[in-house]
Order: sequence, then structure tokens, then C-alpha cells
Amino acid sequence: MSVRSNMLASARLLGTFALAGSVLLAGTYALTKERIAQQERDSLQATLTEVLPQSRYDNRLLEDTVQVSDPLLGTAESLTAYRARQAGQPVAVLFPVIAPSGYSGAIRLLVGVAADGTLTGVRVLQHRETPGLGDKIETRRSDWIHQFAGLSIGQPAKSQWAVRKDGGQFDSFTGATITPRAVVAAVKNALLYFESNKTLLFSKPSDAVVPAKAGT
Repeated sequence: MSVRSNMLASARLLGTFALAGSVLLAGTYALTKERIAQQERDSLQATLTEVLPQSRYDNRLLEDTVQVSDPLLGTAESLTAYRARQAGQPVAVLFPVIAPSGYSGAIRLLVGVAADGTLTGVRVLQHRETPGLGDKIETRRSDWIHQFAGLSIGQPAKSQWAVRKDGGQFDSFTGATITPRAVVAAVKNALLYFESNKTLLFSKPSDAVVPAKAGT
């Protein structure tokens, strides 16, 4: 067999292996896609349940959604908010909020606000804060984040929505003030956003967009 024939045979063999590999990868993706999606839904539901217990609503939270967009939420991107209802009546809205000024970058939060304007809870979705310092915003590191449940924009007063170093009522961490300052500000802004958009948040059809109001 000539050198040219050997080269062609090798090329065909490599092509066959490449095609087989592509088919295998495509098949694996198809088989695992739904499983991964379900795992992501389960993880999201678990986080939502931490912010608002399932006993407080009877609708399908993951299906009753609305898109929100406002500078008060810390980003210009459209975010998905989840609406909880009991017997058709508004219970709470759970929506992601971004604290853009964390020590090591943006901190993504999930904030739950009841229909009466009180917080049902706050949880951290993602952050890059310093281990041992800023990561105390995580529930596995401390209970600091739990203090927000039950508070509102009037309790405490707006002027008190700051860390103690800035004249507010919220504690910071030893050696780390920037992280809690960013979180407190983001939660306060989430409450202000809810206060201005409560009616729209509950009345818009699922997957509609609640736009930013002029001047916010």
C-alpha cells in the first residue's frame, strides 16, 4: 500500500472516530439534559423554600413568574420574580437582587417580600467574598442573613437601613464592613422597589415584564 493510500486510510479512520465521538456526546447530552434541568429546578425550589415556606402558598411558584427590571435591583438585566398566592390572593414576591458593590464584586441575593411589605427572608445566591470574612453572609457560615426576616422599609426607619459604622442598626463583620454594607443597601433597595411596584408585580400576567418606572 502506498504512502498516499496509508494517509487516506488514516484520515478516514480519524474521521470515523470523530463522528462516533460526536454522536456519543450528543446522545449523552440528550440523556442528561432533562436530569440536569430537573436538578436545577429542585435547587431553585429549595432556595425559594428557605425564603418562603411552601405552607404559606398553594400555587406553583416556578410557573407564576414575572420579569422585573429596575436600577433599584442592582442591574439593567431582566430578572425573574416568583409570585406566591394562597387561594388566589397575593402572599409574597420572591425576586433576585444584585448588590453591585461587594468587596470582591457583585453579590446575588434572593429577597422575599410579603404582600404587606415585610421581608419573608433573604438568601445569598452567588458571591466571591473573602473566605472567613465576607462569606459570613452565607447561612452555613453565620446566621447574620436571618436578621432581615420580618423587617420592612418602615421597621426600621429608612435612615437605619445601614451598618452601624454608617449610623444604621445592622452589625458588620469583624474586619469586613464592605460586604454587609452592600447587602443591607441591596435589601433596602429591594423593599423600595416592591413598595413602588406592588400592584404591578401581582397583577401582570405570568412572564410579563414589570418595567422600571421613570425616575427610578
